[in-house]
Amino acid sequence: MGQVIKVRKVVRGAAEAEAVVCPGSFSFLGDVDLDTGVICARTNPNRGLSIAGKVLVYTETKGSSGGCVVLLTLAKRGLAPAALFTVKPADYNLAEGAILAKVPFVCEPEGGLPEGLATGAKLSVDADAGTVELLDG
Repeated sequence: MGQVIKVRKVVRGAAEAEAVVCPGSFSFLGDVDLDTGVICARTNPNRGLSIAGKVLVYTETKGSSGGCVVLLTLAKRGLAPAALFTVKPADYNLAEGAILAKVPFVCEPEGGLPEGLATGAKLSVDADAGTVELLDG
């Protein structure tokens, strides 16, 4: 069993997948390509990586209320993340999109993100239990 982080549930559900960890804020309207699910923001160190089927970890949502529509569109195209995990409180426009897209969403980890959490780490998100577990291997 790996490290377990207590989080606040925003949208119910569970997922287990690799993380894509984005430092700072993230916008679904502009930072991800709607046709491919690939991060396209020039300033994002994960540029070129797909968020499809991944746990997207970032500090906070930036941008307009259109992010919920982008998330729903990605889901309809099979390109949505497996789960969302934000450090700061949830953006409620994005929470609406996560509800409609059936994407588990958690936020506000106790003690912040664990040191060393990086893209490629395997995470188990259980929004119903209010936990995120860092899985070994």
